[in-house]
Amino acid sequence: MQKLINAIALLSGLTSAALIGGGAYVLLNKDAMIESAKKAAIEQVTASVTEALPGMISGAMPELPGATGPALPQTTIPSF
Repeated sequence: MQKLINAIALLSGLTSAALIGGGAYVLLNKDAMIESAKKAAIEQVTASVTEALPGMISGAMPELPGATGPALPQTTIPSF
C-alpha cells in the first residue's frame, strides 16, 4: 500500500513540475510564438488573395464596346 501511495505522490510531483515548466516555457517564448503565428497567417492570406486577384479583376472590368453611338448634343448650363 505504501508503494502505491509513493507512486501517486511521485506522479503528482512530476505533473506539477511539468505544468510549471510548460508555463515558464510559454511565458518566456510567447513573443516568438505570436510573431510566428502572425507570419503564418499573413502568408496564408497573401497566398489566397494572390490566387483570387486575377479572377476578381477580370470579373470587375467591363468589356470595351466594339462601336459607340452618336455624339450627344451640347447642353447649356444655366447660370445663376
